[in-house]
Amino acid sequence: MSDRAPQSVERRLPTEESRQLIALVRDIAQREIAPRAAEEEDAGRFPREVFTLLSASGLLGLPYDSGHGGGDQPYEVYLQVLEELAAARLTVGLGVSVHSLACHGVAGYGTKEQQAEHLPSMLAGGLLGAYCLSEPASGSDAASLRTKAVRDGDDWVITGTKAWITHGGVADFYTVLARTGADGARGITAFLVPGDAAGLSAAVPEKKMGMKGSPTAQLHFDGVRVPDARRIGEEGQGFAIALSALDSGRLGIAACAIGVAQAALDEAVAYATGRKQFGRPIADFQGLRFMLADMATQIEAGRSLYLEAARLRDAGSPFSRQAAMAKLFCTDAAMRVTTDAVQVLGGYGYTLDFPVERFMREAKVLQIVEGTNQIQRMVIARHLAGPETH
Repeated sequence: MSDRAPQSVERRLPTEESRQLIALVRDIAQREIAPRAAEEEDAGRFPREVFTLLSASGLLGLPYDSGHGGGDQPYEVYLQVLEELAAARLTVGLGVSVHSLACHGVAGYGTKEQQAEHLPSMLAGGLLGAYCLSEPASGSDAASLRTKAVRDGDDWVITGTKAWITHGGVADFYTVLARTGADGARGITAFLVPGDAAGLSAAVPEKKMGMKGSPTAQLHFDGVRVPDARRIGEEGQGFAIALSALDSGRLGIAACAIGVAQAALDEAVAYATGRKQFGRPIADFQGLRFMLADMATQIEAGRSLYLEAARLRDAGSPFSRQAAMAKLFCTDAAMRVTTDAVQVLGGYGYTLDFPVERFMREAKVLQIVEGTNQIQRMVIARHLAGPETH
């Protein structure tokens, strides 16, 4: 094989601090994450110790206020950290994105008392979070969720089932969306539920084609009692909180997708420059050279798209349309790039001896999570042409 080592992505970072941050992330990724990724994914092992290390290194709360334990980093920087982590192992990159999503409600809509009580441990105290919106019968149509929260004195009693929950059963806290009022989006409220709450249980994790190291499970709420002090925002504000979180979360998925695609391209280039046929490297053949060029172009275009959306967010400008575009383009690009990487490696690409088959399996889920790519197209079209008429 080729002795050619993959070149680090050249990043335009705004400060010396952010450049040092990326260097730290690359060091952790190369030493602690990438070397065990294939073995642990094959075994379905969740790397909780890696998340503990990331928390201790200040990497689980990067886009949040340093006054509560966050890193005060703009999204432009945070997303590039996610990309680096996902390139080493998607279970880790996507896990950090989900954790950030779970912190969004308290950080953005919590009272000062809630933020002071909960955020330090959520952002830098070794805890890991999960986000509970989807249900067995409400995925894309999230406003139709049926999990109920009923007021009982100073408490709320939550009953129902959540589905497709990343970190389900291993998280220390859950941001849960439940129905407290009438049908529709205005009857939903958000709650912060401890992972060890009485009446809360997780089903056996789903058996998935990829990301086997990241547990995805149903959560059952059997009369889970939560104090009103753990209600996030106002009653009925939950769906607005959820949508706000998802706009940012979609950028996290976009960055993770580009990380996986970059890892696949690096493997394809290394193989093509080292593998010889007809007396010369297969990278000399125009068909493969053009394929590699197209892969690299899609990655660069996707990276530019998610970074532009991040800069809009950092500037306080609307970015919902751009977030949907970034999620759509980057995840579709990751699927194409990883599939092409398998093709570049030929028969070897179809074996477990090389990571590109894992990258291809992992890329598929990114077209589904945090709003399918069909939903992203609906979001983009609404921005262009207004809501659908019925």
